[in-house]
Amino acid sequence: MRKAILILPLLLAGALLVACTAAPSAPATSSARAESASASAPGATDAAGGATCTYTADGQAARPVALPPQAGVPDSGTAVASIALGAATVRVTLDRAATPCTVNSFLSLARQGFYDGTACHRLVDGPGLFVLQCGDPTGTGSGGPGYAFDDELTGSETYPAGTLAMANAGPGTNGSQFFFVYADSQLPPNYTVFGHTDAAGVAVVASIAAGGQDRAYPDGSGRPVEPATIVGVTEG
Repeated sequence: MRKAILILPLLLAGALLVACTAAPSAPATSSARAESASASAPGATDAAGGATCTYTADGQAARPVALPPQAGVPDSGTAVASIALGAATVRVTLDRAATPCTVNSFLSLARQGFYDGTACHRLVDGPGLFVLQCGDPTGTGSGGPGYAFDDELTGSETYPAGTLAMANAGPGTNGSQFFFVYADSQLPPNYTVFGHTDAAGVAVVASIAAGGQDRAYPDGSGRPVEPATIVGVTEG
């Protein structure tokens, strides 16, 4: 599995740096990729109703999970999920209409307990970028669900406070890692925005960010000092 990373614009140097230093696992073999779903584009209309999504085998899963459903994926309206983050809860509204395949994957992983007991491994506290990155059970930034899927982008994405978006390692490399935006942030429109949280949810993440981070990564970001562990994710 390629490590799912948020590409961070280093504003002072004008360079691009990756978030984490852990080495990625070996890529999936051609035989593993052949076991993936059909080659329909993410979000394509399914004649039977709903969207058709493609999830392609990609390395070893950090925890064993089944592939998400790939046909008849709900592609209208929203879904609500509650993310137990330590002793607090962040409620998120997920955009099925704009990002059906991303929401489908996130909820599938949640139902299988993939996120349970997972520490959020990266906090970025400026300048210009304010995010808490989660979703890797290994806590290294290199773990994922053993599959990848394409971006669901319009090219006009913005990242204000409350945004919930996917981390990635380049186009078409979405897996399990995602990030909360706790203050308005500057990013290119390369990260699928699949939901948002309200002011109460932003306050939960901002309180974690207020505790600082250990600057463990070369770009100046690091692991949050305050505990930031996803206890579990439930629908509703």
